Amino acid sequence: MTDSDAYRRILLKISGEALMGAQEYGIDPEFLGRVAAEIKSVHTLGVEICLVVGGGNIFRGIQSAAQGVERATGDYMGMLATVMNSLAVQAALERIDVPTRVLSAIPMATVCEPYIRRRGIRHLEKGRVVIFAAGTGNPFFTTDTAAALRASEMNCEALLKATKVDGVYSADPMVEPDAKRYERMTFHQVLARDLKVMDASAIALCRENRIPILVFSLQNSGAIAEVVQGNGQFTLIRNEE
Repeated sequence: MTDSDAYRRILLKISGEALMGAQEYGIDPEFLGRVAAEIKSVHTLGVEICLVVGGGNIFRGIQSAAQGVERATGDYMGMLATVMNSLAVQAALERIDVPTRVLSAIPMATVCEPYIRRRGIRHLEKGRVVIFAAGTGNPFFTTDTAAALRASEMNCEALLKATKVDGVYSADPMVEPDAKRYERMTFHQVLARDLKVMDASAIALCRENRIPILVFSLQNSGAIAEVVQGNGQFTLIRNEE
């Protein structure tokens, strides 16, 4: 067990690609339903939960830059994709009676609330799952950075990064089967070894605000609840002792 069993307020970062499930694009309703059920199981434990969902299953700004769309414009399009994903996650959670609010960094009052820090904290205190959409609201920043920023602003005790693999490896284990898996790392080690866990600005934000990052696989059923309680397989990234 680690100190992660004491986490009472977390931010869960889910990539847009994860929502595709077995599909090539879009949202897999079956997979989305399973993720919502797992979030509910954590919510039932009394854990206050924030979410940041990526938009890669719908649109990715960097890829569009190579296809003639200006990078900043592409990033704004990606932010809108995260709003679509956030609304889908909200619908899945409310379908199973989990109170949820979507707060967007880009104001769009017709479909969700604008991001206001104190409002987000108040929603958490009232037991609602809070989904932060539209990244930071600025181009050139990833949803990983948005997750680290919101985790800092909401005073979260940990950032859970859901991926396709069960932790941090020295190389992509899908490409190099002999890649070394790490149980624990420091932020400095991640940056020094240039490991592609999250972008450097996200790592730096978590290091500065002393927010540990737990990297785990979303493919394993029940993984979110296990990790929150310090069980299961994950890599813990934290400040130097």
